Amino acid sequence: MQFANPTYLFLLLIIVPLTAWYIIRMSKAQASFKLASTNAFEGMKKGFKVYLRHLPFVLRMAAIALLIIAIARPQAIDSWEESETQGIDIMLAMDISGSMLAQDLQPNRLEAVKKVASEFITDRKNDNIGLVIFAGETFTQCPMTTDHKVLLNLLNEVDFGMIEDGTAIGLGLANSVNRLKDSESKSKIIILLTDGSNNRGQIAPMTAADLAQSYGIRVYTVGAGTKGTAPTPVQTPFGIRMQNMPVDIDEDVLTEIANLTGGRYFRAVDNESLREIYQEIDKLEKYLISVQNVSRKQELFLPYALIALALTFIELILRRTWLRTIP
Repeated sequence: MQFANPTYLFLLLIIVPLTAWYIIRMSKAQASFKLASTNAFEGMKKGFKVYLRHLPFVLRMAAIALLIIAIARPQAIDSWEESETQGIDIMLAMDISGSMLAQDLQPNRLEAVKKVASEFITDRKNDNIGLVIFAGETFTQCPMTTDHKVLLNLLNEVDFGMIEDGTAIGLGLANSVNRLKDSESKSKIIILLTDGSNNRGQIAPMTAADLAQSYGIRVYTVGAGTKGTAPTPVQTPFGIRMQNMPVDIDEDVLTEIANLTGGRYFRAVDNESLREIYQEIDKLEKYLISVQNVSRKQELFLPYALIALALTFIELILRRTWLRTIP
């Protein structure tokens, strides 16, 4: 229950001074007369009316309080919410080639991407999300699913060496398109992350981009890696050694893919910029939420007003009959 005019409830404070005024008036208005002796009244008990002489005042204060509550218009409210959610179908295409072990992102590019992608997946509760990995070839690590716990577990298992080394961007993108092409979702996107240039596979990146466009799939491309050189573990005759290797990201192709499909290209040079990129994509691709708030109000002032009227009527009758006092 709530009140349409709650400020009127402050008028209830008027009962305090009215009560004080009544007590003072009664203490001065009691009738008295002198007697030679009060022995004749010893042992007499007070009548029941003595205890009820204040009842008319109590009824009047109650009537005033109820009238003020009625003026404040108490209302009973029934409300409910109707909502519709429509998730987005998202395919994450992740490069796991040897260069993803470079340590310009910490602890390396692959682990940094896995961590940020996990945060992204956790925030997209209503979406179908899948995972494609690629290097020299491509593999679907997890098909489209709303069971994000399974997806996160499979993402955590991703590591270098699962498939042949290389960078087949076209194959990774084509595999992702194949997973999304039959989707009935109104919004289908691919987030393709790589740190290199296409050097493997039978499908050119732009050919895969044409396929994505034909199926209405937006592709957001992310180039991961600092500019210049990056410390990278390299196998040598003396074991694995860290060497500064040039960062070679084909930004022109990644930009063309994004522009052709209605997406955007981003460059992640460190962990923070990578996190900001996924946050930006999260803002750009919000799922549809249709919420309709319905409420029904029922006025409840009438019972309070009727009770106040009844108490006033009872008070008037008592004052002029049974509890009548002589001035």
